[in-house]
Amino acid sequence: MPDTAAASESFHGHAHHAAPPPEGVAVRHDWELAEVRAIYSMPLLELVHRAQTVHRAVFQENKVQLCSLLSIKTGGCPEDCGYCPQAARYKTGVKAEKLMAVPEVLSAAQKARSAGATRFCMGAAWREVKDGPQFDSVLEMVRGVRALGMEACATLGMLTESQAKRLKEAGLSAYNHNLDTSPEHYGDIISTRVYDDRLRTLGRVRDAGISVCCGGIIGMGESVDDRCNLLRTLANQEHHPESVPVNALVAVEGTPLAEQPRVETVDMVRTIATARILMPQSMVRLSAGRQQMNEEAQLLCMMAGANSLFFGEKLLTTGNPEYTQDMALLEKAGIRPLEPRQEG
Repeated sequence: MPDTAAASESFHGHAHHAAPPPEGVAVRHDWELAEVRAIYSMPLLELVHRAQTVHRAVFQENKVQLCSLLSIKTGGCPEDCGYCPQAARYKTGVKAEKLMAVPEVLSAAQKARSAGATRFCMGAAWREVKDGPQFDSVLEMVRGVRALGMEACATLGMLTESQAKRLKEAGLSAYNHNLDTSPEHYGDIISTRVYDDRLRTLGRVRDAGISVCCGGIIGMGESVDDRCNLLRTLANQEHHPESVPVNALVAVEGTPLAEQPRVETVDMVRTIATARILMPQSMVRLSAGRQQMNEEAQLLCMMAGANSLFFGEKLLTTGNPEYTQDMALLEKAGIRPLEPRQEG
């Protein structure tokens, strides 16, 4: 068994810092769909046990990373993602807003850090990044978040090679760019960009030396094979994403997917457990849809291999009841939050 303290430091949020996997834990990049489907379809308790065995071998400390997400530029997106209330073409009540000022964003980051978050994610409703004053402001935000001793993550749409390099130079820890669903189901959800556009951006992020945060959304009318093929696509990349957010669709009135039924807990648990087995060294993040889950469902997801929780913007309000409930849940379960890094 590897040294516990060393493993803790290695897996402090980014698997690309990781030492070789422990003995008995396989890291593969050649999964077949039938293999993934067989894992996903195992009897639930057997699947959770297998995922937990892998999880304990790699992440030996009983901790989760708390991440805060802030929308730094909301609404007005030209894309047609069927799940997204920020798309300008849908009438969801979300108004287009300007990019937030740097001091305002850094103030939010400081509050998030004080509340226990070790990663601060900044999202902008853009199809792609455009060079100029707004991108320069984002770079300043990244530098400011890193100066607080936090991991800085951004999701800004498609990137060029030079933009990825500039984000790396500013200190960006991770870039989020989800595949959303399988290649086969993708066209039913989005038509304004193709799957290869997403893969090209991920390649540029990876080439720049930035940690990749890439996952998907379940509950968008996809089949079980679609769900498994999304996980297979992620796991068969040359390097596994360091972070794999698993989102449950939150159906929003006014979007094309508004009538989709809520994702069942068992489906969420199966997806997380399969992700943990396929990508044993990745941080698997319990993301959108968590607020619609009861405590037992969230704990089952953590038992299945989720070791990171996403807070929304509401984390940033002092005394927020949702934040209080989250911390109470972790305390009751005996799960400790991962401490902030001490590096700059």
